[in-house]
Amino acid sequence: MKSFFYEILKTIYYFYSNYIPNHIINKIPFYFIRHFFYKYVYRLKMGKGSSIHLNCFINRFDIEIGTNTAVNRKCYLDGRGSLFIGNNVSISPEVHLITAQHAMNDPLFSYITAPIKIGDNVWIGTRAIILPGVTLGKGCVVAAGAVVTKSFQDFSVIGGVPAKVISRRNEDLNYSCRWMPAFD
Repeated sequence: MKSFFYEILKTIYYFYSNYIPNHIINKIPFYFIRHFFYKYVYRLKMGKGSSIHLNCFINRFDIEIGTNTAVNRKCYLDGRGSLFIGNNVSISPEVHLITAQHAMNDPLFSYITAPIKIGDNVWIGTRAIILPGVTLGKGCVVAAGAVVTKSFQDFSVIGGVPAKVISRRNEDLNYSCRWMPAFD
């Protein structure tokens, strides 16, 4: 009997914490309503002027987003292993930030997590994938489609599979990524 009630509670919790934000809230076409739910109902830590656009999938809520950061459409934000996104970060559509994986050579296929830390003024191109344990320094640029498996220093321009340094970025950055259209 105890396990029956436990399963019911687990189902209710999953529905509240996963299904509602990722299949209902994320499809609301009014940014300010989604923002209200993410910030005040689900307690997502979001800085002033930051936005999460339509159809983003958020896994758990150990996520902190700085000020004036834009997370574009259809991104996957994985907070299972802790995700920190700095100020003035531009995350292009369909980017995956993944903080958990399995140990493929472990006989038990163990579940492991590691945090992702993204510095200020980082630009992540469309369909890039950032894997567990990665730190991107201030001002980094990640090319579209890159798979980032290791950390990179400030102002690195990286791309490829797996990602490697392509060049350096100008260090004189003074912009804001605040982008909050009413219907996106």
